[in-house]
Amino acid sequence: MSYYQTLSEKQLKTEISELEDRLAFYRAKNLKLNMARGKPSVEQVASSKELFDVLNSQSDFSDEGVDSLNYGALRGIPSAINFFAQLLEVEPEEVFVGGSSSLILEYDMLCRALIFGVLGEKPQFSNPHRKFLCPAPGYDRHFKIAENLGYELVYIPMTDKGPDMDQVEKAVEDENVKGIWIVPKYSNPSGVSFSDETMRRLVALKPQAKDFRIYCDNAYAVHDLYPESPDKVLALLPLAKEYGNEDLVYLYASTSKMTVPGAGVSAFACSEKNMASQIELMKAHTISYDKVNMLRHVRFFKDIDGVKAHMKKQASFLSPKFDLVDKAFHEGFDGLDIAEWNKPKGGYFVSLYTKEPIAIELVELCKNLGVILTSAGSSYPYGKDPHNSHVRICPSYPSLDELESALEVITCCVKYLSARKAEAVDEH
Repeated sequence: MSYYQTLSEKQLKTEISELEDRLAFYRAKNLKLNMARGKPSVEQVASSKELFDVLNSQSDFSDEGVDSLNYGALRGIPSAINFFAQLLEVEPEEVFVGGSSSLILEYDMLCRALIFGVLGEKPQFSNPHRKFLCPAPGYDRHFKIAENLGYELVYIPMTDKGPDMDQVEKAVEDENVKGIWIVPKYSNPSGVSFSDETMRRLVALKPQAKDFRIYCDNAYAVHDLYPESPDKVLALLPLAKEYGNEDLVYLYASTSKMTVPGAGVSAFACSEKNMASQIELMKAHTISYDKVNMLRHVRFFKDIDGVKAHMKKQASFLSPKFDLVDKAFHEGFDGLDIAEWNKPKGGYFVSLYTKEPIAIELVELCKNLGVILTSAGSSYPYGKDPHNSHVRICPSYPSLDELESALEVITCCVKYLSARKAEAVDEH
């Protein structure tokens, strides 16, 4: 029972009146704070501007015999391949380096499955009942890809160890199920890092559909907020090899939230058999991606130790903001029993769960007070949160002062809507 449900009718009306006064105060401030997406802050991006000083007209653009200024090298330049092999903990021959967006690689990979099929299986468009598993809360853009390409989205609840694997194992008994989206480390937006057991159960899957694939977006592989105590997640592709199931895995990553969003480098990794098939199909798609940008990034980072040093700098910008979210929610909600939230050790998001089904109303009320949040339900298939209780908090972009103001509004709105829910129950 929440604090507001324990109050007398008179006490509750007093609380609501005081909260309404507070809302009026925020409305008068004419705030304009946008926290809808997990964008790196101005300071974070600025810390990577030296990236553009690495190369100039006098630079050597050769990379182990590959001319970065000319056509060719479909899989990417050698140093970039080796870089992502270290980042993803795979072998160089399992890596393909692409353009600025891993999301585009994911979309294109699913398009190829749709049009051409997977390793000799029928093109997936020929199956009107094709389905995709969507652990939620999850990344809205992943869900949008599958929905856009005509897959039925199947909701799989997330736990504190990753997707509910009992439900996943049951779901893949259906031959219409063709894939699952996962973000195994600091999952978007729950911040959950998958347990060893979850990772092992994933690679041990025996799906009925031979063209089923795990689409693993390792977007936050090095995005530790507290580098001295990072979460550790088993490397998926090497693990799949142990189980003789390496063809099951597609693995993706990018530097977008490491350096400059929209001007980063992406990559995917997969088994050699999958890679040979993908390359044959991609020959009709492109001659090569932006090798100059690949070279720029490799020379900026130098090696994996350079990545760790750079990401430690990024953490110095981010961790105070995540600490502030946790502090504000404790101060606003402790003792009220109206909300829960996570304190992730990495990634870009905090998940706020309200005890009452008020997420839609919460996002709308915050918007009216000048604080823009991600749409309620967006972290679920078809944008429908079955509990109407989850809100994705994106602390990365605002300044600390702006974030503090936004959190004051959010906590006040949760209190007000929770109190109104208690009032509605009393009236009945």
